[in-house]
Amino acid sequence: MSTLEIKDLHVSIETEQGNKEILKGVSLTIKTGETHAIMGPNGSGKSTLASTIAGHPRYTVTSGSITLDGADVLEMSVDERARAGMFLAMQYPVEVPGVSMTNFLRTAKTAIDGEAPKLRTWTKDVKSAMEKLKIDAEFASRNVNEGFSGGEKKRVEILQLELFKPKFAILDETDSGLDVDALKVVSEGVNRAQEENEMGTLLITHYTRILRYIKPDFVHVFVDGKIAEQGGAELADRLEDEGYDRFLNVPA
Repeated sequence: MSTLEIKDLHVSIETEQGNKEILKGVSLTIKTGETHAIMGPNGSGKSTLASTIAGHPRYTVTSGSITLDGADVLEMSVDERARAGMFLAMQYPVEVPGVSMTNFLRTAKTAIDGEAPKLRTWTKDVKSAMEKLKIDAEFASRNVNEGFSGGEKKRVEILQLELFKPKFAILDETDSGLDVDALKVVSEGVNRAQEENEMGTLLITHYTRILRYIKPDFVHVFVDGKIAEQGGAELADRLEDEGYDRFLNVPA
């Protein structure tokens, strides 16, 4: 079992108005096999946490720590974090013109594992994963995310998740922009990855609809850069009924 541990994390960004603190002392422990859902209103720091774990240079950690099995994640480069077993599914996956899906997937898998996958097995694995995610075979020869719809980009993110087999997946609003059918397909892919690889999942979302398919063990409510409340799956149901007004001091 592996453990991703975040302790008293403070993170800031540089703005035109000066330095702004976004995360104000976040502590969270995730173990492989667990699913943690982070919910909260816009601007509460959810995506900042995801980007900080992944190593986005825009965010500055002013205090606190992130460790993976005791190793200092903040001292790792972005690619070292990936090789250590962390994966970020982005809210807005970027296009990579000139790089085919086939080349990207195999090159990334080689970089993560330190050796190239056996071609025959790899081709079979890619084809199988694409079929399960209902991704047309012709996408393999297309450039990464170029001309893909929002839903297609999200399916490709989960394709990477299934093939790269990380210890921990950070899913930053993977459900945004998905219709009901795509949401079900994407959720099933996440569940497969978790079951097959004992993966730990940190799922960031505004809404409870994805939690009908990906069942959280723990729910954390982010408000103003801090965890305002924690609980089990029942907390997500309560948020569905009540919203975030009680955390924001807004009259119902």
